[in-house]
Amino acid sequence: MSGHSRSTSRSASRAWLGFLILAAVASGIDLVTKSVAFARLGMPGTGLRRDLVPGVLMLETNLNEGALFGMGQGLGLAFAGVSVFAIVGILAMMAKQTTRDDPVLVTSLGLIVGGIIGNLYDRLGLPGLLWHAPAERVGEPVRAVRDWIHFVLPGVIDWPIFNLADTWLVIGAGLILLVSLRATPATPHAAPTGGAE
Repeated sequence: MSGHSRSTSRSASRAWLGFLILAAVASGIDLVTKSVAFARLGMPGTGLRRDLVPGVLMLETNLNEGALFGMGQGLGLAFAGVSVFAIVGILAMMAKQTTRDDPVLVTSLGLIVGGIIGNLYDRLGLPGLLWHAPAERVGEPVRAVRDWIHFVLPGVIDWPIFNLADTWLVIGAGLILLVSLRATPATPHAAPTGGAE
């Protein structure tokens, strides 16, 4: 194997390792914080609410059967399917050398996969929660994303309750936007060939 091939192989291995570690850490932090929040604050409507910054930043639990920030309520299983396809698509992107050569892109994809895994875990009902309300759903398995961060700017916005997986998804998408907006160096034009004098 040539020196260039070995260098390329090492670079690819480092990119994959960084991507996988970031995805694992991001999803792990999300799942741990959700578990702690629900253990300490209880199910939505039955537990406590903690004010970190009164009237601005609160901790309270919520169960979201929709997508990011509550969109598409009731389509949880459909979003779970989309999540699996998204992960497959991202792995296909990571298989490309051009992706692995861009640390910002690798970081963004790692955060996005971490966020997808964190919320997919909830959508599949793996936390083992049961609905406590409404009456017709009591005792059924919860297949909804656990949210616990509530941000409000009084008179400006009351942001839907979210979690860290949502945060990773937004940061990852923002980084991809930055990558796409980066100016690509202009390709120098070849000097015109002059005619014979």
